Amino acid sequence: MSRELEKYQMVEQSINRKFNKTIWRPFITALKQYEMIRPGDRIAVCISGGKDSFLNAKLLQMLQRHSDVPFELVYLVMDPGYNPENRRLVEENAALLHIPVTIFETEIFDVTASVGGSPCYLCARMRRGYLYSRAKELGCNKIALGHHLSDVIETTLMGMFYGSQLQAMLPMLHSTNFEGMSLIRPLYCVNEEAILAWVRYNNLRFLRCACRFTENIPESEDDSGGSKRQEMKLLIRKLREGNPNIERNIFRAIHAVHLDTFPGYKSDGEMHSFLEKYDAAEEASAFQPECPERECPEQ
Repeated sequence: MSRELEKYQMVEQSINRKFNKTIWRPFITALKQYEMIRPGDRIAVCISGGKDSFLNAKLLQMLQRHSDVPFELVYLVMDPGYNPENRRLVEENAALLHIPVTIFETEIFDVTASVGGSPCYLCARMRRGYLYSRAKELGCNKIALGHHLSDVIETTLMGMFYGSQLQAMLPMLHSTNFEGMSLIRPLYCVNEEAILAWVRYNNLRFLRCACRFTENIPESEDDSGGSKRQEMKLLIRKLREGNPNIERNIFRAIHAVHLDTFPGYKSDGEMHSFLEKYDAAEEASAFQPECPERECPEQ
């Protein structure tokens, strides 16, 4: 008689079988294409308590068991000031999925609650700083976050519509404040719809944004509430009705930017204009000797 699988084993089995094409393969593709993991890496997998970060942790855990590349993992949970119920849910999910988390506490929610307006930007920067700092203390050289393909696309669109800029989200970053530390996004090629399907299939319940600023906002399945990000999700959903490949096309577009066609761009924090190359080309042509008419090719 076959032994009944535990919940975490059923979750892993679903990734290997039902969601192999939509989750596991894109996850592996991102790791290989962007060379995110290298021999000897010690990676702090950052778990916020949401669906994305927990799936990210589970995928990396499964990969480590079978990978030919030796690397270490630390599963890091930062409690920024969760209420007891949310803290308990994070701990229960970690136990359910057999993910051995290391939890440390901060007072980020107390700090950001005193800031006027929306505290989201400050909260995100503080979270990142605390995670880098603790990861470095634990001997890690990388942190892994749960941003997925849909985040990449929505961020790009929000930058265009509300930030007046074409700016994407990179799959890897070197930290500017913590020497020797990097950030990786292993879910970079995984669509959020696949993650939602995985959650529903396994009957799992994770935290949405659990900060005090959003606790009273009605829950939505994709953790977006009534934000500008939700607006992007709805727009993409509408566009998909006429073009099923809309997300793939946007994603490919940020990998094939033709800078020569842009009137302006920023590189290393410095703005540039197409006039720089335009004027340089004009100056260069002015020094070219005119060829005799008999030597010129026929028009």
